[in-house]
Amino acid sequence: MKKISLLFKETSEGLIKNNLKTSDSVFILKYSGVSSPALSLLRLSLRQAKANLFVVKNTVARRAFKNSPCQDLIRLIDGPCGLVFVRDEPVDTCKILANFSRSHESLKLEGGLLKDKIIEKKDIERLSRLPSKEVLRAQVVMTLNAPISKLVIVLNQTLKKLVYCLDQIKNKKGG
Repeated sequence: MKKISLLFKETSEGLIKNNLKTSDSVFILKYSGVSSPALSLLRLSLRQAKANLFVVKNTVARRAFKNSPCQDLIRLIDGPCGLVFVRDEPVDTCKILANFSRSHESLKLEGGLLKDKIIEKKDIERLSRLPSKEVLRAQVVMTLNAPISKLVIVLNQTLKKLVYCLDQIKNKKGG
């Protein structure tokens, strides 16, 4: 019969591997010095963004990351680390992590894997400053709509000038 600690480690490793398969992105953060209620608040915020924080022993995380797309992230796993698995929009998760790290200085963003690209802390900060997907879509629509709107305005002005010109001709002829 296996020891409980060994079963726990095997289960944790399996959960990490399963999350790596089902997640689009993974972020690594160091949470040393962050209170338990603050981590619970972070977990709740992340859950609303369809992400979850997973705290596990470093040896288990390293073993799970070995021979996976996250293999290059093993160097970031040092000290008390948490893994954030993202199933939806990574920008929303980056915003939550960046805001939380600003208000809790002991939380340190280390880096992660965005789709298939390894990113550093500065990249997570940059992603957190991006507008939401809805705002970006609205900006694209406005950009595409601008030339058409300007054309309509120009054509409308030309018609107004034509009507004004015909009115002046009518007034000259005494009509």
